[in-house]
Amino acid sequence: MLPTIEWQDDAVVMIDQRKLPGAEIYVRATTAKEVARAIQTMVIRGAPAIGVAAAYGIALGMRKSQASGTTKFAAEFQKVCDLLRATRPTAVNLFWAIERMKRRFAASALAGESVAEIKVRLVAEAQQIHDEDVASCRAMGAHGASLVPDGARILTHCNAGALATAGYGTALGVIRGAIEQHKKVSVLADETRPFLQGARLTAWELTRDGIPTTIITDSMAGWMMQKGEIDLVVVGADRIAANGDVANKIGTYAVAVLAREHGLPFYVAAPASTIDLATPDGAHIPIEERNPREVTHVGATRVAAEGASIRNPAFDVTPSRFVSAIITERGVFRAPYSESLPLAVSGATLNPSA
Repeated sequence: MLPTIEWQDDAVVMIDQRKLPGAEIYVRATTAKEVARAIQTMVIRGAPAIGVAAAYGIALGMRKSQASGTTKFAAEFQKVCDLLRATRPTAVNLFWAIERMKRRFAASALAGESVAEIKVRLVAEAQQIHDEDVASCRAMGAHGASLVPDGARILTHCNAGALATAGYGTALGVIRGAIEQHKKVSVLADETRPFLQGARLTAWELTRDGIPTTIITDSMAGWMMQKGEIDLVVVGADRIAANGDVANKIGTYAVAVLAREHGLPFYVAAPASTIDLATPDGAHIPIEERNPREVTHVGATRVAAEGASIRNPAFDVTPSRFVSAIITERGVFRAPYSESLPLAVSGATLNPSA
């Protein structure tokens, strides 16, 4: 399994996803600031993965703290949490992981544990979040595989694989789960402009696994559907609102509309930590705007005309009416999502689609 992120000897080690597929390079972060920078610059990306990275960043920052008393240690802890919170706004897993680390800290402080003991607890909690993410993806893959027919030709958008998680993947976990059930499937990967996560990362992951994969440009998806060359769509998510609206990589909404027009299932695979019941609908999800250079350049080469204004929203929102089902580690949940998603968050393990 691809080592997206690991804790090694008081450092957080991450594969540099900006360099793939050309070079497999690992970044070693030794401070919380370096972890935050890695998240901001997309050394590591994908909602579950940046949640794990944030937890490790907090653990790392506090492990390096020189505070001897709990009062100063608590003040430093809050600063590190604030640093990680400010990295990226859309993916709710980041904030979920930070809040979980805060609960761990509060429980330790309430129990009267020493600074040294709290440091150990924080590292253990971050590692637990890591392990749970891998287990979650595997369970999600098994649930989602039941929705994939043998011989299916699957379209996916962006990268929701091992690289976007602590391992195995969400949308790609569903594909891997189907293969583990001995189903023959093939994948069409949207290249996913402007950061090319599909062409660079999804295709790299899947071809390494020997899964038949074809890269298409984002604008080809509708034509492929019209020709009957796609059977279903499965994507990941960065935040799912209480009503089932889904924020995911820019271009996902267009794919969902095309899938509806052509009568194809459109599935979203994400852990329960991606469901944000405090956000009522997609209109309330903050959408990150990234550096215009990601649009104007491919690598070091400028491909856009000088003088034009540039927009670079990194995500869009797919209304829940276009979502056939939401696949989590706790089962497959369908509309009405305002009723089914609270079950997913509460820990109910069931499959309402059965």
